[in-house]
Amino acid sequence: MTPDTLMSLDQLLTWVPAGSQEESLARQVDFGRMPAHVAVIMDGNGRWAAQRHLPRVEGHRAGIASVRDVVETSARLGLEVLTLYAFSVENWKRPPTEVSVLMGLLKRYLRLELETLQANDIRFNVIGAQGELADDVRRELDIGQERTSGNGGMLFNIALNYGGRAEIVEAARRAMEAGVRPSDLDEDTFGQLLYTSGQPDPDLLIRTSGEMRVSNFLLWQIAYAEIWVTETLWPDFRACHLLEAILDYQKRERRYGGITEPAVVGH
Repeated sequence: MTPDTLMSLDQLLTWVPAGSQEESLARQVDFGRMPAHVAVIMDGNGRWAAQRHLPRVEGHRAGIASVRDVVETSARLGLEVLTLYAFSVENWKRPPTEVSVLMGLLKRYLRLELETLQANDIRFNVIGAQGELADDVRRELDIGQERTSGNGGMLFNIALNYGGRAEIVEAARRAMEAGVRPSDLDEDTFGQLLYTSGQPDPDLLIRTSGEMRVSNFLLWQIAYAEIWVTETLWPDFRACHLLEAILDYQKRERRYGGITEPAVVGH
């Protein structure tokens, strides 16, 4: 292990309970083969609430604890980027009361967790059409981004009022407005026009609640991401599930469309 690897493991072990499942999983992680960017589709809040005969909004409230756990664990693991899908452009179709609660929870999270983000050297960032959000929501987002802008640790993206197709269309508009000639437009140039410009593409995409779809999330960026789906509903998702996803990722062979030549015996 390198000194950086030992530091990540030590940081994690000081945080997880001794003798816990999390400790056992953490000791199996190969810190030399960590995904640089993990993206998560947080799904199942409504079903979690329905199973307990509670209003849907209680599932969203319960999901905040999962956000807190996953963000802190990711930072201690040494991830470069974590992106959580919080609110899609399609989510405006939900009842206004539910949308209002979601926005209120977001503001509350930022107020309560800002010190935690600072303590873990996490830089907070928003991807999505922020201009369509309410003024009070944008104000809290701006405060969070401004106060953590000097942090040098993990980049924590919240995808808010986000849609993968809308992002691609917006990038195409920017290219045309900038006068980019078709002959000069390649994948690298186009990638610089996306919300995630300058960030590594997700290596690992996690989806909770067992649904087998990507739901218009980071459509350009997840082209070669490994996908891990769990039946666990988001409010029940914790550090142990994140570690399980990373361990599964580390068992996979990433070929990016190529092939791996078998070893030649006898040479």
